[in-house]
Amino acid sequence: MSISAKKSAQIKTVDPVWEAVMAGARQIVAAEPSLANMAISSILNHDTFEQALAHRLAARLDHDDVSADLIRQAFAETLIDAPEIGENARVDLAATLERDPACHRAIEPLLFFKGYQAIQTHRFAHAMFKAGRRDFALYLQSRSSQVFQVDINPAAPIGKGIMLDHGTGFVVGETAVIGDNVSLMQNVTLGGTGKSDQDRHPKIGNGVLIGAGAKVLGNIKVGDCSRVGAGSVVLKEVPPRVTVAGVPAKVIGEAGCAQPALVMDQMVLVHDLNA
Repeated sequence: MSISAKKSAQIKTVDPVWEAVMAGARQIVAAEPSLANMAISSILNHDTFEQALAHRLAARLDHDDVSADLIRQAFAETLIDAPEIGENARVDLAATLERDPACHRAIEPLLFFKGYQAIQTHRFAHAMFKAGRRDFALYLQSRSSQVFQVDINPAAPIGKGIMLDHGTGFVVGETAVIGDNVSLMQNVTLGGTGKSDQDRHPKIGNGVLIGAGAKVLGNIKVGDCSRVGAGSVVLKEVPPRVTVAGVPAKVIGEAGCAQPALVMDQMVLVHDLNA
């Protein structure tokens, strides 16, 4: 192998997210001996980010019905046919580290943040759903709802760069779609209307921020780089690059920045709502 080929192979094996996660695990082992076993078994005993991710999620989802070992095996099989799960999980982790001021190290979402863990569980469930393992996918949805208080139908596709802050009470229906680089707060609902089994849930564009407690209902589109104020009830289509707020929500102005999901500003002034 030539020198240039060796350098190319080395470059391909560089994984800065995994390196940062392992560095965080070593810090935990040194600073908090009572958590050393968790850091070692969850992170340092593994060779890749994907292995650690599958191990940690399976440990959280462990139950008498389906053991952690069986879940871990199913995740390993799923990663063979859906390697994009690992890449998307890395992007989600980087997004959480960038946007959440309470997140200071790459290891924290992987070990501790249930919003991040719930999104990654959904990624496995969605891949299984598409591969025909509907029952296992539905089991993961049910178990994730119990453990993380996050209920995402496994049929719903979710893009990369997702930051789900806190996670509690987040609900996503079967025909919903979430784009890339979206930030979502707790108690957000992407719900349907009526009993039709057709396309009945929202379509969230890229770069969108949805504030805490907001409800987006029906087969409507929330346009790219828009912002939904906390506590709003959205019943009509939202144009790109605007802010909507209120019950029912209405357009109250521009989004305030190029990508609200990256800025995480949920503030809507009272005079804007009364305008």
